[in-house]
Amino acid sequence: MTVDLGEYAGGDDEFFADPYPVYERLRAIGPVHHVRVPGSGGAYEAWLVVGHEAARAALTDSRLVKSPAALGYENLESSLIGPHLLTADAPEHGRLRKLVAREFTPRRIERLRPRVQKITDELLDAMVPRGRADLIEALAFPLPFVVICELLGVPDIDRVMFRRLSTQVVAPTGGEEEYAAFVELAGFLTELIAEKSRSTPGDDLLSALIRTTAEDGDRLSPTELRGMAFLLLVAGHETTVNLIGNGVRALLTHPDQLAALRADPSLLDGAVEEMLRYDGPVENSTYRWAAEAVDIGGTTVPAGDAVLVGLASAGRDGRRHAAPDDFDIRRESRGHLAFGHGPHFCLGAPLARLEGRTAIAALLERCPDLALDGEPDAWLPGLLIRGTRRLPVRW
Repeated sequence: MTVDLGEYAGGDDEFFADPYPVYERLRAIGPVHHVRVPGSGGAYEAWLVVGHEAARAALTDSRLVKSPAALGYENLESSLIGPHLLTADAPEHGRLRKLVAREFTPRRIERLRPRVQKITDELLDAMVPRGRADLIEALAFPLPFVVICELLGVPDIDRVMFRRLSTQVVAPTGGEEEYAAFVELAGFLTELIAEKSRSTPGDDLLSALIRTTAEDGDRLSPTELRGMAFLLLVAGHETTVNLIGNGVRALLTHPDQLAALRADPSLLDGAVEEMLRYDGPVENSTYRWAAEAVDIGGTTVPAGDAVLVGLASAGRDGRRHAAPDDFDIRRESRGHLAFGHGPHFCLGAPLARLEGRTAIAALLERCPDLALDGEPDAWLPGLLIRGTRRLPVRW
């Protein structure tokens, strides 16, 4: 049986706005389902893993491959952008991750803390006197965008243009617009890397990736550099945009939890983990494909079929989290799968957490009577990124 997710929710828009009741119904039946995925580019089918334990196992199963080329499938992203961590399997994935991880270190991220705070303060200086704002436009997007651009050493670029292209990539509407977004991003990144290669090396991350060489002489090729720059630029800000947006929305719709956090700021770290579990920014993993017939949670996925691992659904699995639909910032939320699990665990998780904690702490301090200013609207389509295009707030 194939479940149409849109029909199950009463419509595609209803599903994008609140997929959790659908995931709950599916988990009650079993941990894995063959589904029809809604999307304006045309519905497509895949196996969706909705249970926590099955999801955790699937994320470490080497029979579920990330490279569509391994099965002879074409992939728009790989062909136009280049290989990166989310489109590679072992041993190539390990090679790429090692080359990037040697530069994307916890020490480098920790050095960003004062700069993240300064950017946050400057954005709030501009926002607070206005009394109301779209939080996505005023804080949630520009903070991680400026941070990742500075980290990579990307010169000032058109934020409106980049936001449009990035959103089209992570929440595609399909057709010519999606293709054009990849083409435009590929051209921008190719020129950026060429310029970086010609200029005097800086201390930014992209310059470091261009010149880094492993002990055996290995280094990233031009197409690998483009793929990694793409991943770091897009994933490096999209996750935090929606961590901040979804997290603030959860607080504002749960006034008891907001009051508890205001009364005891030491709860912030746990609150951010609960935000990630309760309504995290990555709804489902990027695609995997079964290299052979694979048993997942008692269901056989045929060779060649596509698989989505439900990170958001796993976070609401009552077998792993008691009262999973309750938002409780004192909950022990560690062990959630919001940043994945296993070899593809998000390399940028420490940066996203740093930015999320900094932004939310500063926002609550500067806006003591923060409230929603109408309903969030324009939920992002697709099953990858969970969030809204706008989040109107007032204070």
